[in-house]
Amino acid sequence: MSYSCDSAAERLAEGLGFSCRGAAPVVDFRNPLSPENATMPVLELLIVGGAVFALVHAWRRWRRDGDPVNLSLWFASVVYLAVIEPPLYFPGWFGLEEHVGLIFSHNVFTAQFMYDRLPLYIVAFYPALSQLAYELVRALGVFARRGALLGSLAVAFACQAFYEIFDQLGPQLKWWAWNPDNKMINEPALASVPMNSMFLFASVSFGTMTYLVIRLVGDKEGRGTLNGRQIALRTVAAGALTPLGMTVAGIPSNVFRGGADIGIQQAILGVELALVWIAGLYLLADAWRTRRTDPAPMASPLFARTYPALYLGVHIVLWLTALPAYISATDGLTEQGTPIGSLWYTALCTAAATGLIVAALRASSPQRTAEPVRS
Repeated sequence: MSYSCDSAAERLAEGLGFSCRGAAPVVDFRNPLSPENATMPVLELLIVGGAVFALVHAWRRWRRDGDPVNLSLWFASVVYLAVIEPPLYFPGWFGLEEHVGLIFSHNVFTAQFMYDRLPLYIVAFYPALSQLAYELVRALGVFARRGALLGSLAVAFACQAFYEIFDQLGPQLKWWAWNPDNKMINEPALASVPMNSMFLFASVSFGTMTYLVIRLVGDKEGRGTLNGRQIALRTVAAGALTPLGMTVAGIPSNVFRGGADIGIQQAILGVELALVWIAGLYLLADAWRTRRTDPAPMASPLFARTYPALYLGVHIVLWLTALPAYISATDGLTEQGTPIGSLWYTALCTAAATGLIVAALRASSPQRTAEPVRS
């Protein structure tokens, strides 16, 4: 079983409370009422339910409003996952053991794929979060006023806020575990979360994917209406090309990866994250100003009015349940031996996510249809 459960994977799995030995190669199911942590079924229901809600919303946007961007973004997210995740779970299969190594391991939820490495909720996480961020930014009118590039940058900022509220909490509650021996990729870190993941996975991936989808599928002058086959092919291309954008964005920090240069790498990643925040807050402030000078509302579908607030509210409750163990942690570890995230950064992200939700609700009204996104 070394090809699917090497020593590093086995060590991480045991720390999470299960064994990767004898795992089913395709899919496995477990009792949702007896997880390692009581928060796990709550998270699973929130994310899987959100992905289904997002799919229904995306389908309606295409069939009712003639806008395929939402549907394309939903499936591009799944294509992106299919391209990026397997090498992370099984670096040895792809000849990446020396260059990447095992970065992390998920815990086992109700439904697991690929030798227990891929939970169903992770499959659902990408389309749920991409749709959440895109709909908030669309409701704010950023795409209509600023175009695809700045709109996608705003999506990257929104994803940073919502993603990191989840990312900074997961290791403490044993939703997954980072491999502490993989210092090449998992350092530098903010508390328990690698800064590479914070920048590339929580922002660059979603921003790049959104931009590609809008350029390839969005309404564009001089281009006729795309048929279903054309939309499907362009959707696959957008999802498959997203990792390329991540690779390019990762070059500045990777030049100084590891060893004595880790401080330089940390500084570069810090600057890059700061730029995401500066650009995102500027676009958010611009949306607030525009609401005062141009009170005409944009459309606000049910998904945008409900799911972002539900996602944020549930994560706040989960954080509150984890707070006692967080406060009593010593040297970054709880009494149960799990690493804690950054509370101050989570608070910052929560404030940003709240601001995005409130701004989108203020700028929205269900009575008026928003103009289609133009590339």
